[in-house]
Amino acid sequence: MHRRTLSTALAVALTFGSVALTTGVAGTAMADDQRDLGVFSVGDIVVDGVHQRVFVSDPDTGKIAVTDFQGNGVRQLTGLPGVRGLELSADSGTVYAAVPGGSDGTGDAIVAIDTATATESARYATGDVDPQYPALAGGKLWFGYGAPGGSTGNIGSVDLAGPEHKVTLDADPAAPWTAAPVLDAAPGSGTLVAGLPDRDTAELGVYDVSSGTATATARTTITGAHLKDLAVTPDGTHIVVAAGSPYYHVVYKTSDLTVDGKYPGSGAGYANAVAIAPDGTVAAGNDSNYGQGLSVYKQGAATSVRDYDLINADSTGTLAPAGLGWAPDRSRLFAVTALRAGSTYELRILNNPTKAVTTVSVTAPSKAPRAKKLTVKGKVTSKLPLPAGTKLAILRTDLENPKGRNIGTATLAANGTFSFTNSPPVGGKVTYTLSYAGDADHAAGSGSASVDVSRAAATLRLNNNKKTYGYGQSVKFTAHLGATYKNRKVEIWADPYGSDKPNKLVKSGTVNRNGDFAVTYKPTRDTRLTARFTGDARYAPKTVASTVYTQVKVSTSIGRQYKNKKVYGQTYAYFHKNTNPLFTTTMTAYPGREQQIQIQVYYQGTWYDGGSTYFPLDASGVSRVELGGAHDVGYRFRIRSSYVDGASGDNVNTTTHGAWKYFVFTS
Repeated sequence: MHRRTLSTALAVALTFGSVALTTGVAGTAMADDQRDLGVFSVGDIVVDGVHQRVFVSDPDTGKIAVTDFQGNGVRQLTGLPGVRGLELSADSGTVYAAVPGGSDGTGDAIVAIDTATATESARYATGDVDPQYPALAGGKLWFGYGAPGGSTGNIGSVDLAGPEHKVTLDADPAAPWTAAPVLDAAPGSGTLVAGLPDRDTAELGVYDVSSGTATATARTTITGAHLKDLAVTPDGTHIVVAAGSPYYHVVYKTSDLTVDGKYPGSGAGYANAVAIAPDGTVAAGNDSNYGQGLSVYKQGAATSVRDYDLINADSTGTLAPAGLGWAPDRSRLFAVTALRAGSTYELRILNNPTKAVTTVSVTAPSKAPRAKKLTVKGKVTSKLPLPAGTKLAILRTDLENPKGRNIGTATLAANGTFSFTNSPPVGGKVTYTLSYAGDADHAAGSGSASVDVSRAAATLRLNNNKKTYGYGQSVKFTAHLGATYKNRKVEIWADPYGSDKPNKLVKSGTVNRNGDFAVTYKPTRDTRLTARFTGDARYAPKTVASTVYTQVKVSTSIGRQYKNKKVYGQTYAYFHKNTNPLFTTTMTAYPGREQQIQIQVYYQGTWYDGGSTYFPLDASGVSRVELGGAHDVGYRFRIRSSYVDGASGDNVNTTTHGAWKYFVFTS
């Protein structure tokens, strides 16, 4: 039980003694995608359009990862030590994989994989020659062979038509290669192209294999070093080379290996991959670890139609050497990129890569009056400019048309700009979206701009502001809404003081014909009532608030008296002078709340202040205070309990005084 002494502050000479108070507590659109391949190195990639599968070889772990066109794993073909080059048959029924085998020469073979089942269907042993790069030409499967890091290499072949599938080596005994050459050929061609990879000096060679044997027709050292990839155009007339230098892809004639053009790229990295689609579209990639790592060109064009920055936010995504492959219909371009350096690789699926990006920029006034004419302007840009007269669809989105409304078309000028006027009938945020649907050469594109269109100010009132009410008293709050367009609904919210009570919707509904909407609410704390009109197409939203102050519930009882008697117009409790009165106060509970107790004494017709102090309430809002010390006989006393806003430990209610309780002491 807490004990506290109050001094007697009388203005006259009064022996009140030392008064002690003791308190006790009574019991608170189809987008590009990328997927982890689960491979730790990359040798080659081929794309099967018939079965919609992608095959990626992993020489370091001796496996081939097979995915569908969405990058989902289909199978991992294992037990293929050193597997590198891949070649797809003309009917897409078989992928041929060059498998160098173990270090002792065991397992060296060309392995045939059934594309429908993604399983091995045949194996053609090559002997201890380390086959590396296969290519189909002249009715045979040719392969470059030679141990990686060695000093000799040559070309072999497998007779796929013969019943014994005879393997022949040393196709070029007169001018053997210093490493296994990379091979390629145009589909159905009798011309085989070879390139010397990963050497300081790059070489190219061309062979006529239409007779079943290889006859050299051209051989030269070319511009560049560290050849990473090469591809022959579908018509067989040119070779596109990806080498460590220069910073672009050089084009050579197959007839005499003279330079006949280039694909300039971005200059951000060394050329390291090239793939050519059946129509001649060229995908030219480089090893850049920033900026554009891949560009797409129409055959023979000096300017790309599409560029890709392959680098991810975590600085991964560098294109793997020889890591490009086309879907035959050009709907997708597949790129293998490093997911984590020295770790795994991912497959990037690039959709509609032959279509130039269409960028639509739109500008409009930031603000405009409703129903008045405004001008929207813009420009369409693309690496393949759209012709004058091209139409863009206009979609206007506003409060009455949240899903948008088509309002016509805008026409492009010769310089790609457009302009149109419109008078928005609806206020608020109005968005104009200009869209181009796309065509065979252009991807779809759109752009938008928004205008803040004016709305009239609504009139809204809420009664009872700054009024005080008893605890839990039923109070009628009425909101009045003036003229509006279509929306006649009002919301009334209540936000009681204190962080433990959230702002809460009390009621919402439509105002009556007088514009009134009423709700009955019983506040138990000081409360901010808010009326909200959310606005409509012609009138702006409006919010008004009224704050009402709410008293606490407080009552005090007296205990230990020997009688109660009504005298002097009040009921007095009578105590023997040796008895300590007990005052029990019950008040609305709140964490950390205290009550103020004030004592007064009556002397010569006037009540004088005898002091006050604060005492804590328990979790139930109860406080017991005992009046100790020497008790003077012959004087009238009174005591009351109060909640004082801000001084009683919180400010969630307004100051509330309890009733005075009267008592006297007798001998």
